[in-house]
Amino acid sequence: MIGQKLRINRTAVVAVDLIATWLALFLAYHLRFNVEVVPITKGTPPFEPYLALFPIITLVWPVVFYFRGLLEGRPQRSRVEEALAVAVAVLLAMLVLNAGLAFYRDFTYSRVVLGLFAFLDVVLVTAGRVVVWAVMARLWASSRHRKRALVAGAGELGRMVAEKLAVHREMGLDVVGYVDDDPGKARASFAGFPVLGTLDELEAVVRAHGVDLLYVALPLGAQHKTIRLLKNAEPLLLEVRVVPDVLQYFALRAGVEDLDGIPVINLTQIPLAGWSTLLKRVVDVVGSVLLLLVLWPLLLLIAALIKLEDRGPVVFRQLRMGLDGKPFRIIKFRTMIPDAEADTGPRFAVPNDPRATRVGAWLRRYSLDEFPQLFNVLLGEMSLVGPRPERPEFVARFRERYPEYMSRHRVRAGMTGWAQVHDLRGQSSMRKRIAADLYYIDNWSLALDIKILWLTALRFWRHRHAY
Repeated sequence: MIGQKLRINRTAVVAVDLIATWLALFLAYHLRFNVEVVPITKGTPPFEPYLALFPIITLVWPVVFYFRGLLEGRPQRSRVEEALAVAVAVLLAMLVLNAGLAFYRDFTYSRVVLGLFAFLDVVLVTAGRVVVWAVMARLWASSRHRKRALVAGAGELGRMVAEKLAVHREMGLDVVGYVDDDPGKARASFAGFPVLGTLDELEAVVRAHGVDLLYVALPLGAQHKTIRLLKNAEPLLLEVRVVPDVLQYFALRAGVEDLDGIPVINLTQIPLAGWSTLLKRVVDVVGSVLLLLVLWPLLLLIAALIKLEDRGPVVFRQLRMGLDGKPFRIIKFRTMIPDAEADTGPRFAVPNDPRATRVGAWLRRYSLDEFPQLFNVLLGEMSLVGPRPERPEFVARFRERYPEYMSRHRVRAGMTGWAQVHDLRGQSSMRKRIAADLYYIDNWSLALDIKILWLTALRFWRHRHAY
């Protein structure tokens, strides 16, 4: 049922994207040669050569949008992130289109028209997507298209399924409750839904509540119950969905691979792979070079202030854990007295830390001590955006307490990240920081990176927990 709705949503999105793109090209030609937003100097060309671009656009745009992850069956981003993602996809599609036109010698296309087309395409596609998501959400949320769902299992997994279904009403499902064999859960409510009976009472619950769809969310140790439940559900003509209990083993998005006809669940699949890794690396190199060119006077000033205060070293290198758990030496401006940990050993900084120098306290307050890490980015040891790297001593401690902690190392460590722009650093909640980092890894996109960099610039790296 959900798969069918997602397919319908995808079809609607592709149709709206193409209509918006066709309209953008038509308007670009009209604005250029009929409205004359730019004066015409070489006469008005016929529209037919531009009309010939429509079949090419119809082939190229959906392919580029698909590989950019823009043809999902439900909205995956905020409106701002959607607009940025569309802009990147349109830019790539325009590069493909212009590469093809470079070999076409019979007609010279107006650069103004193509530029207007790209701009209008981003605007119209984004606007069209806002409308289609709103329409489809309202359609599936209407009572005519809704079905009633029952969740087998009121444990952590079952409650998570119920909560997700309740949040995503656009799926068209209303949760009636749970069935569970645990006597301690009888007549209790979880996530706002009641336990309606035991697994053996499935038929009575289904008939009493008009259930259309069954979600089986039982723990791994209850396979015999799952098999029995599936047999009992078959004569009731229910749509059945089995949710595998693998949540305790992974925190990232899973994918299904094919092993010669055998479905294999990949528990470590992340969006940042393949061409996305190359794209992120290009952005890191270009961004770090530009920042160093702009900031070098400030870096020299900071270096001079540190040197003048106590004649000690300007920078220091510290061992941190990076991509795939491999150590690297992070570069930072020195903010503490030399040998600050000689007596205490490794420990986190605290407010008004007595080990900090006067210049160092000011640098840490605004996180200006982080700028030398741009060289780590250039060397490929870090990224502009990603989870903040920790010292091996702290990693060893955290991995014992939080089993999902090591998943942060599936991507390069970053100078700033999703946790940092949400004020999660220093002595803030480690569990919340891990959740923020895993959200970033699981939902990575170039648009999300740009959003994080923008928020970092707006906040000037000044956080409550920076000291």
